[in-house]
Amino acid sequence: MQETVTLECTEARKEGKPASRYLTKRNKKTVTERIEKKKYNPFLKRHTLHKEIK
Repeated sequence: MQETVTLECTEARKEGKPASRYLTKRNKKTVTERIEKKKYNPFLKRHTLHKEIK
């Protein structure tokens, strides 16, 4: 029961740059909370926190 979710950068909007987005999958039955991962943002040229959006 895999579900595709979108992760969006949380720091880019504060700095007025475009937000980077990543697609990933999660198991809906075992992982009920929203995903947060550190991923690379090419607009900021560093790793930032990305949170799941709807």
